Amino acid sequence: MTLLQLFLSFVQIGLFSVGGGYAAIPLIQEQTVALHGWLTADEFMNLAIIAEMTPGPIAVNGATFVGLKVAGLPGALAATLGCILPSLVIVSLLSLLYRRCREMPLLQGVLGALRPAVVALIASAGLNMLLQLAWGGRMPASPGDIRFAATGLFVAAFCALRKLKWSPVLVMALCGAAGLCLGLLGLA
Repeated sequence: MTLLQLFLSFVQIGLFSVGGGYAAIPLIQEQTVALHGWLTADEFMNLAIIAEMTPGPIAVNGATFVGLKVAGLPGALAATLGCILPSLVIVSLLSLLYRRCREMPLLQGVLGALRPAVVALIASAGLNMLLQLAWGGRMPASPGDIRFAATGLFVAAFCALRKLKWSPVLVMALCGAAGLCLGLLGLA
């Protein structure tokens, strides 16, 4: 039963994560944390980080991680297959349709209408991750509730990426090292 639940949950994620991996993050969170309780909020945050760092699509990496945690190797296979199956079918059908109808105004209108939804999904994922990072998933009751070390690392990483144009790989490595040091010192 668990394998079927994993497969169907990730079929839904694969079917409705229009816009790619970042758009899938809120859907994965809903299925794995809120609906089924397969992951805690902190485990989900770790999943998002690991899925982003490892090669391959975020949704597929997330599906494999969740499936492996919940039901071992068969779970990883079921979740990963569920995640990629809708894309395989839809992309195959759309490529045939697009070749025939690419100039139609109706198709261009549908694609244009999907863009704001994709941006909203990505923004939602980013805000949820920021909320989890800074306040443990809830708004602070007082300024003392803010996770200052994690928030400081976020601000430093954001500035290094946006203002200084550092390599994302370098920023991730530096943040990992800083997080390790802060953890060893008991500050994280």
